[in-house]
Amino acid sequence: MEKIEKAYKPQEREEEIYRLWEESGYFDPKKLPERHKEPFSILMPPPNANDPLHIGHAMFITLQDIMIRYNRMRGKKTLWLPGADHAGFETQVVFEKRLEEKGQSRLDMEREEFYKKTWDYTQKNREIVKEQIKKLGSSCDWSKDTFTLDERVVKTTYQTFKRMFDEGLIYRGNRLVNYCTNHQTAFSDLEIEYQEKKTPLYYIKYGPFTLATTRPETKFGDTAIAVHPDDKRYKKYVGKEIEIETVIGKRKIVVISDEAVDPEFGTGAVKVTPAHSEKDFEIWQRHKEKMPPPIEAIDKEGKLTKAAGKYQGLPASKSREKIAKDMEEKGLMEKIDFDYKHNLSVCYKCKKEIEPLLMDQWFIDIKPLAKPAKEVVKKGEIDIIPKNYKKIYLHWLENIKDWNISRQNWWGIPIPAWKCLECKKWIVTKGETPEKCPHCKNEKLQRDEDVFDTWFSSGQWPFATLLPELKEYYPTSVMETGYDILFFWVIRMVMLGIYQTGEIPFRKVYLHGLVRDKNREKMSKSKGNVIDPIKVVEDYGADALRISLIMGSSAGRDATISENEIKGQRNYVNKIWNIFRFLMMRCKDYSPKKESSLTKEDEDLIKEFEKKAKEITKDLDNFKFSHAIEKLYHYSWHRFADEIIEESKEVLGKEDLKEGRQETLITIFSGIVKLLHPFAPFVTEEIYKHLPLREKENLLMIEKWPQ
Repeated sequence: MEKIEKAYKPQEREEEIYRLWEESGYFDPKKLPERHKEPFSILMPPPNANDPLHIGHAMFITLQDIMIRYNRMRGKKTLWLPGADHAGFETQVVFEKRLEEKGQSRLDMEREEFYKKTWDYTQKNREIVKEQIKKLGSSCDWSKDTFTLDERVVKTTYQTFKRMFDEGLIYRGNRLVNYCTNHQTAFSDLEIEYQEKKTPLYYIKYGPFTLATTRPETKFGDTAIAVHPDDKRYKKYVGKEIEIETVIGKRKIVVISDEAVDPEFGTGAVKVTPAHSEKDFEIWQRHKEKMPPPIEAIDKEGKLTKAAGKYQGLPASKSREKIAKDMEEKGLMEKIDFDYKHNLSVCYKCKKEIEPLLMDQWFIDIKPLAKPAKEVVKKGEIDIIPKNYKKIYLHWLENIKDWNISRQNWWGIPIPAWKCLECKKWIVTKGETPEKCPHCKNEKLQRDEDVFDTWFSSGQWPFATLLPELKEYYPTSVMETGYDILFFWVIRMVMLGIYQTGEIPFRKVYLHGLVRDKNREKMSKSKGNVIDPIKVVEDYGADALRISLIMGSSAGRDATISENEIKGQRNYVNKIWNIFRFLMMRCKDYSPKKESSLTKEDEDLIKEFEKKAKEITKDLDNFKFSHAIEKLYHYSWHRFADEIIEESKEVLGKEDLKEGRQETLITIFSGIVKLLHPFAPFVTEEIYKHLPLREKENLLMIEKWPQ
């Protein structure tokens, strides 16, 4: 028998164990033993290829590996497909910071050079992330490792875009979009954060009206004054044009009525600025025949336009106080409420105020896609865990708006669209460059410089990655991801998956929560409470980290973790190793025989374990991973080690009972090791190779699950 070390040292064994797993080929479902027939598949939510892994990544990697290892042992033909996300805007922000540290800027280079440098950066980091994922014990099929800029993913994205354009589901529209003037790109509604801030509320005079606004700098884009239809105070003005005095001279403005106006806000009369307010843009769309076209008062750099007269060129946000002061001097300011609080939309990256701007962008007419996405969840074709997220999912689809899928980044998948400079029509292809306009045959074409929203390409992740084996593994078995990207990613995968394949992309959705510190606070470098998963693995081993992440966590709820908890699970791993060493010492003369010599007490102990194993199996089938590991933890430590082994010490000293009790202890412990394997794969694989068992596979990872 190979020498068994006194202490289990994960730092010395985990790398070697992972090498054995990779060399076995069993991560590839095609190389699994014959008994593995029914497909079971999970697609890894691809981590961003711009930074090392964080503790949130460790959570989803652990959960998915538990599902894969469990189902592999149950005889399923398991595929876990890994990947990395180019993460358009996110990566551009990260890489630009790296350039700044070197005193460089994106604006100092051509787009092609910046793209190449970003590509090299992501590929280097992608390899780092890949090795980190391996350190956590992930048993994924690395032969299918996919990057969201791989040719087949890009090709699939183009095919979807072309089909949707041809069918009228994608259109080019001049509409109001959320724009970050700092990062110089548009965002979808989902990417906007809201912060409650105290902002002055200005009561400004517009002829006979007094209007309340937080943004006097947008007054140069006003095209109407709106009141509620039932507001008797202003009925005599509705439908009329009035003359008003402004800081840049007199002008005329129309008064309209619209039910969107809140008569309780301010004075009940509001200025309408269609080019800089979503609500005002919608009002303009309802009253186009009465109102002039939108006037753009702020440009893409966040500066006031020529519509602002003498204020042209001033940064919009900084001009606010100057304009307000000038209005006061001209007697156009009635009062200012300095204690007004409201939700301000900000860029989720730089936290600067979002500027609603009118822009030509590519939009998806989303409602035709939303309808089937609702039906499959209503009918139970897709099961969402936890169940309360089903209502959230359906509510969001009921209130969905058209999706702006174009971004002004330099890094991402270029949109395959060209505008004919002669007939002004758009030409969309599957990626190839058109020689001339199919409408007017003119050769003067201009390519759109925008790239796709990352979520448009990653929304096609299930069928784009599985195309060669779509029939076998699509729909996938489970989509496991964080609840925070239910709208960003999960719903979009459902919509695009059904649209392109006619089938749901996955049968179950398991949503985990965020990982927080022991005080339930969000982890951040500034707070000093960040836990680096790779450092933890180096200090305590991957098994300890994995168990501590799962213990006490549940679907849809934020989990907490601390270094003390990880130390505690390191102690549990050591306990399992010490149990193993004790058994090997007391059972070194044991060899499995065809005929059993179990006593009635031995049989009862084995039956007790089998009952517990069934409970744990049921928990795993029901995605109750915390329940499963907690039951196994208490049984293995408090029942098996503290009671059964202690009681067995006397029995092992009796020659007529010794062999039966050895068989009992080895049988139960081998079952514990199998049950523990999905949670703690390294230590269990190391233990398994030493166990004296009657029937034994070459690796625990393909051993049969205890029945």
